[in-house]
Amino acid sequence: MKTNLILWRHAEAEDGPDDLSRSLTERGHKQARKMAQWLSARLPSHVRILASEALRARQTAAALDPAHQVDAGLNPGASTDAYLQIANWPEYGGTTILVGHQPTLGRLAAKLLSGMEADWAAKKGAIWWLQYRLRDGKAQVGLKAMLAPDQL
Repeated sequence: MKTNLILWRHAEAEDGPDDLSRSLTERGHKQARKMAQWLSARLPSHVRILASEALRARQTAAALDPAHQVDAGLNPGASTDAYLQIANWPEYGGTTILVGHQPTLGRLAAKLLSGMEADWAAKKGAIWWLQYRLRDGKAQVGLKAMLAPDQL
């Protein structure tokens, strides 16, 4: 059985003193809509979407599904282990989208694809689409896509 984990970095946000209250810029809203349109054409019918409490992450997730879930465990500064625990991946099955922050998303992509955390970068609004499967009894994580909004 294949299960999907999509790591989605929030789109471009305004600067501001209250990190959790920073809103997407006009460009950020465009980035989120563009990625949401691309994803919606490729996602299975049942998808679980979890976003951090940060306004910019919630706005990014809302471009795909206004009814997404919010989890403080995805807030800026969270660990890769916290992200994995919240996703319950790959045990959850199906498709999970985590809308969160750098550097955690890059570190998690590195950990899942290479076995070691590393500071992998991603543009704002970009995704890593990871797929888990068992092949000949061995677990494998593969990269299905890594895209930034300006590539669409």
